[in-house]
Amino acid sequence: MLDKGVNATAEDPQLFGHPKGLFYLFFAELWERFSFYGMRALLTLYMVEEIFKSLSNRDYATAAVYASYGSLVYASTVIGGQISDKILGMRSSIFLGGILMSIGHFVLAVENDIAFFLALAFIIVGNGFFKPNISTFVGALYKDGDVRKDSGFTIFYMGINIGGWVAPLLCGWLAVKYGYHYGFGLAGIGMMAGLIFFWSGIKKNVFGDKGLPPSKEIYEKPVIGIPQKTLIPIIAILFVPVIAYILSSYEAIMGGDSFLGDETIVGLIFKIIGITIVIYLGSIMLKATLEERKKLFMAVLITFFMTMFWGFHELSGSVITLFASRNVSLDGIMTAAQTNSLNSMFIIILAIPISLLWGYLSKKNLNPRTPYKFGLGLLLAGASFYILALSKGNADENGMVPFAYLLVMYLILSIGELFMSPVGLSKITDLSPKKIVAFMMGIWFLSSAYAFQIVGFIGKQLAVESTDANVGGLDTLAIYTDGFLLISKYAVGAGLIIIIFSPLMKKLMGKVH
Repeated sequence: MLDKGVNATAEDPQLFGHPKGLFYLFFAELWERFSFYGMRALLTLYMVEEIFKSLSNRDYATAAVYASYGSLVYASTVIGGQISDKILGMRSSIFLGGILMSIGHFVLAVENDIAFFLALAFIIVGNGFFKPNISTFVGALYKDGDVRKDSGFTIFYMGINIGGWVAPLLCGWLAVKYGYHYGFGLAGIGMMAGLIFFWSGIKKNVFGDKGLPPSKEIYEKPVIGIPQKTLIPIIAILFVPVIAYILSSYEAIMGGDSFLGDETIVGLIFKIIGITIVIYLGSIMLKATLEERKKLFMAVLITFFMTMFWGFHELSGSVITLFASRNVSLDGIMTAAQTNSLNSMFIIILAIPISLLWGYLSKKNLNPRTPYKFGLGLLLAGASFYILALSKGNADENGMVPFAYLLVMYLILSIGELFMSPVGLSKITDLSPKKIVAFMMGIWFLSSAYAFQIVGFIGKQLAVESTDANVGGLDTLAIYTDGFLLISKYAVGAGLIIIIFSPLMKKLMGKVH
């Protein structure tokens, strides 16, 4: 919303050496991530045990819907970011997104299949407005060249992981104690709490003139007789039932024949987008200079390997959650949904030590270049899944394995994430030709959307094709551990390829570290 009464002060209010607005954004994002990860922790289990429980291919249908949902959640940020930049501004976009996501979480608390798909659609549309803008807002609080910006983002991202750590614990406990809908309801309350923090920051003028629409004239410009500030929320809401239909139209859910066969509408859309991107990048390559071509090739390669890593990493909310539910001894420790908190817990514990490690190695001139970090990150991802594959050897007669395997797996995977994720985004901006930096940033964000297509593919391959109670733990254990071993081989293979060709990649990257 456009707050006309805000007057920027000469010096924005400060707190602990940072703009005071940072801490309001910190808590807003903490609660938004609380809602997102709280819901995600329950989503796969809820679909398998409630929404699709009558289907013999419930795991298969769940994998398809989860992949489509995840892909659209991340793809929506590209559109939402563009609308914010050109029309709404960050404040209005964050509010619109937060309200739509809150509605989605509360609708999830309604016990109805139609409400379920509508809820996912509300969250997808809302996330598109909220997620890209609150991160951008943090950067807008600092002037160009401000040395505090990196530490400001570190503080902000700590809020993300605190939300991702606490939410599965609380929402997972509520879901087991009182039912899934109470867990979803708590996620909705978390989203509302985030909006309240953000609103209070505006009222206290901690943001100064930051985050307002780029132009009051454009913001209020009428289109078909309706101001754009009003028209965009209307259009966003109208898209909700369309997205809900797309999510629910998969043949495995609806039954009967489909002109798409085994394909989802979302999967087909992303294949078309992918082909278009490849063709466009090819045309850019032809026009670029040799130096630009080398760096752009590396930017595409980094994005590809990051997509692969996220594809394996995001199995935590789907296949790994089902594995925890069916084959991990969790009695007295935590529930399957609560295991989703382990990744964020390890990130919180390890982020600062690993950051200090890179600083120490830099002083010794031993800090690995980006290709080596990416290669090591994928090797660690492979090692983490190999740990799960090994768990088969310590299973009891019911196919249950010790919790320690899952704990160690998340520890190793989290270290791999810290090797790759923090450096990837900055390298895209360094390697991309200036005229297409924004386009490459869009592709980087789309990489997470494509990662969920990998999640869906793997989820379908590891589907337990029966609701029969006679399908025992040893059967599901064999399916999962064989799959984890195959994932491990792919991740290790990718990591080794990067490390072997790192000297060549170093030449292609030039001075970019």
